[in-house]
Amino acid sequence: MKTIRCLVVDDKPLALDILTDYINKIDFLEFVGSTTSALEALKIVEREQIDLLFLDIQMPELTGIQVMKILGDKCRVILTTAYTEYALEGYEHNVVDYLLKPIAFDRFYKAAQKARQQFEATHAQVTGPVIPPPEEKPVGKATRDIIFVKTEYKIVKVRLDDILYVEGLQNYVSIYTHSERILSLRNIKKMQEQLPESQFVRVHKSYIVSLDKIDSIERSRIFIGDAVIPVGDTYKENFLTLIEHMNSNN
Repeated sequence: MKTIRCLVVDDKPLALDILTDYINKIDFLEFVGSTTSALEALKIVEREQIDLLFLDIQMPELTGIQVMKILGDKCRVILTTAYTEYALEGYEHNVVDYLLKPIAFDRFYKAAQKARQQFEATHAQVTGPVIPPPEEKPVGKATRDIIFVKTEYKIVKVRLDDILYVEGLQNYVSIYTHSERILSLRNIKKMQEQLPESQFVRVHKSYIVSLDKIDSIERSRIFIGDAVIPVGDTYKENFLTLIEHMNSNN
């Protein structure tokens, strides 16, 4: 895949310098420009090919959330901010990742890798050739401890006990395990049908989590290891009811 063309938007010049330096250290990222103005950022995206926007949330002219709403799906976004309370709203807009300032390079690199994987998945879907998998039936929901998932080049066996959570990416899903991330050629609805309801629950339009792997729940966020997963309003009541039911049975 070609390099990912990046624009950095932050009203603090020091933040621009740090993120620009980080981008220039990663060979699959291409620095296109930076600006302290949200309005100028909108103009740049209109006239330039921008693949990935590193976008601050708190800015004087427009907030990062407002900028995302204006841009729609013109480019992917990684949010940057010093305020944790914006994380849930950012994920509701299906951002690539959410970076909390001060941003360490290793955390930045992890977000960049996530963006790269999403672009590669989209590229594979567009360019193919991909042989669609046969119609799948739910694989022994209550009895089997493995599933088989179709990736771009092969079918992979995945142990249910290894799955931490699943993230939906248009017609793809990312399956996160203890050791790897697997991109599978199916949508999240199909994935949900294949997973046993006793072990996995849909908590957001883009997320399914393993109940056994949840470390903690805070407000509308689920913590699994380093991952912070939002709980969507549509799924919140069912999820909390399930948690309360599990507690009453213990």
